[in-house]
Amino acid sequence: MCGSISGGFFDCRRCSGKQHHIQWKRKGGGHLNPLKLSERLAAVASFIEKGSVLADIGSDHAYLPCHLVRTGTIERAVAGEVAKGPYESAVANVAKEGLSESITVRLANGIAAIRKEDEVDAVTIAGMGGTLIADILEEGKAHLQGVKRIVAQPNIHAIAIRSWCLANGWTIVDERILKEDHKIYEILVLEKGQAAFSEIELLVGPFLLAEKSPVFIEKWVRELEEWQRVLRAIESAGHSEEAEKRKIQLKEKIEMVGKVLSN
Repeated sequence: MCGSISGGFFDCRRCSGKQHHIQWKRKGGGHLNPLKLSERLAAVASFIEKGSVLADIGSDHAYLPCHLVRTGTIERAVAGEVAKGPYESAVANVAKEGLSESITVRLANGIAAIRKEDEVDAVTIAGMGGTLIADILEEGKAHLQGVKRIVAQPNIHAIAIRSWCLANGWTIVDERILKEDHKIYEILVLEKGQAAFSEIELLVGPFLLAEKSPVFIEKWVRELEEWQRVLRAIESAGHSEEAEKRKIQLKEKIEMVGKVLSN
């Protein structure tokens, strides 16, 4: 799956949660600006409460914090970037918008961009794989002490973020699923609290499961078809202990999601 285009970014970091040093690049023209976000980023922005102090991790051009300051939702933000190229783009864009007094751009690894004196209480992490987002949260959780809300937008594997919540005293208070440019995205809103998810809720999301929107159905029909394709390929490839384990896992997921789609 590495190297696929998602939400306007060429995301080369999706497959490994440890590749924090690898830069992702914008694809195509600059259709975004601080006052007009993509639908995906606008949805992320909608979950930031007025008056928050934001840290946007993996901020790229700092479009999201610029938008939130420009629209009066927030007064201050930190835009964090791990790679020099995106960091320089963010610095340039913040300066171009005249927001250097309101938005601090830092070259740092993940949530290490947040300092105690920033008094950050909201964090956004968007446009990465769910496993990478969960790893960033885990590695940076010492910097989350004053944070009240995390808005995560994984491109894939949202289950990794839900699993992180279970292990770290956070819970999901809202979710959204949307489709943009033929890609389907999930947004998870986290706050401190004890999470308790069933196996199917962990996989597909408790709020999204309750809503069962047309986009949700489309996503899981796609996933089900892909799992069935992989299962057929494994079954025709011969037997091994590893293959048998994989078949059992796939059959369990196919059964779970099949029940959701049939109800």
